[in-house]
Amino acid sequence: MAARISFSTMVAATSPSLRLSTPFKGNVGVLRLASSFLFFPSSASGQKLSTLSLGNQVISCRAASLASPEVAPAPAPAPARFRLNNLGPQPGSRKRNKRKGRGIAAGQGNSCGFGMRGQKSRSGPGVRKGFEGGQMPLYRRIPKLRGIAGGMHAGLPKFVPVNLKDIEGAGFKDGEEVSLETLKEKGVINPSGRERSLPLKILGDGDMSVKLSIKARSFSAAAKEKLESAGCSLTVLPGRKKWLKPSVIKNLARADEYFAKKKSSSSST
Repeated sequence: MAARISFSTMVAATSPSLRLSTPFKGNVGVLRLASSFLFFPSSASGQKLSTLSLGNQVISCRAASLASPEVAPAPAPAPARFRLNNLGPQPGSRKRNKRKGRGIAAGQGNSCGFGMRGQKSRSGPGVRKGFEGGQMPLYRRIPKLRGIAGGMHAGLPKFVPVNLKDIEGAGFKDGEEVSLETLKEKGVINPSGRERSLPLKILGDGDMSVKLSIKARSFSAAAKEKLESAGCSLTVLPGRKKWLKPSVIKNLARADEYFAKKKSSSSST
């Protein structure tokens, strides 16, 4: 019958430098040779091997040496490429909102930062962003200011600009008409969005060597001088009339009639 012996006693007898405490106090005869991996992993350089022989059973145990071997630093990992599966916020950049108004035990005081009274301290949806108690809010006051604000339509284009060099490079021949439609057909301009309803303006960057008939809403001073010196005919298209009430139109017509009669009577005398 195999003898029962403490495992810690068995290891201490074979290797004094190795001290282990284990609750195993079973039959040593049931141990197998393959059970040596229960003690330590595979051997490496600088480790000492301890062996215990009990009859036909051999138990091997590996212990690390006192002098730790020098380990080379691991190479830096290659930077990962951005993919849809590895995109995400940086650690610590997303935080959960503080849950307020959950009683005195939440550690936020009796009113939890909402104050004593008022609309913002009540339960419900609260006040929308930009609301100033019913008065004209700031985001509606700024566009009406003059000067640096520029008014309601500050910064928006009022014309579709075309330079003389663009018209020259489009290949127009003598006597042809240049307008917003012909420039679209030639591919010189391709307005989109709000620009589709804007009129044409001719700018003076470049020179003109052919005589053309140009129709536009506006001409710059330099463009007008160059086109007239080249012998081109210029046609200023009328702008869009401002919408007026029928009563205002009627009063304006009566005023024009009155001043026309007054002018005729003064000229006859």
